[in-house]
Amino acid sequence: MTAETHLQGVEISAAQFFEIWHHYDSDGNGYMDGKELQNFIQELQQARKKAGLDLTPEMKAFVDQYGKTTDGKIGIVELAQVLPTEENFLLFFRCQQLKSSEDFMQTWRKYDSDHSGFIDSEELKSFLKDLLQKANKQIEDSKLTEYTEIMLRMFDANNDGKLELTELARLLPVQENFLIKFQGVKMCAKEFNKAFEMYDQDGNGYIDENELDALLKDLCEKNKKELDINNLATYKKNIMALSDGGKLYRAELALILCAEEN
Repeated sequence: MTAETHLQGVEISAAQFFEIWHHYDSDGNGYMDGKELQNFIQELQQARKKAGLDLTPEMKAFVDQYGKTTDGKIGIVELAQVLPTEENFLLFFRCQQLKSSEDFMQTWRKYDSDHSGFIDSEELKSFLKDLLQKANKQIEDSKLTEYTEIMLRMFDANNDGKLELTELARLLPVQENFLIKFQGVKMCAKEFNKAFEMYDQDGNGYIDENELDALLKDLCEKNKKELDINNLATYKKNIMALSDGGKLYRAELALILCAEEN
């Protein structure tokens, strides 16, 4: 079955949702925009008509919002609000715990307890289990394992069997995902280390809030297309959520500003 065929379903399984997402996010950047989004809208309408189904109210509102614009952008969360997805799987995207970037960053710190810079499959499984418990839902361990594997397939862009911060951040709605804005300003390891040492003015091995403020102001000035200096306070608040009692260490800041080198 193809992704287009899955769109005809009354309820879409987690695996089918995964196939639909990867089919339409053809460039793998973590969101649908431009032609990708328009193709999805067109084929959604065609698939529902072919199956003899009307658009749901959610689908109709979605088409009205994005069908007539070429500059729209949606992530996995927005897609999950539109498609009639299996209930337990959908809960992962509607969980109130991840309602903002700051909440997400704090959640990341909890599950990346060893500060390795990634969440492995066991940590991800615990993460998903906690989300369901917060929603007062019980799930069999076999189903939880299945969802964990699907989430890895869905978010693990480099196929290394673990999720990095920016990969798991796709659980956030696009408008809440401030990490997307930092994709275009990441530095190579050499540049990042040089910048860290420059802004760690007292050489104590971490950056405090004032030092981060200076760093972000300079980044905004140099990257006006990606970063808006009017959002400086929000950027700082979200990044400092990764800090240890106000101390932002090199490894944590690297999650935001250091590009992975192949």
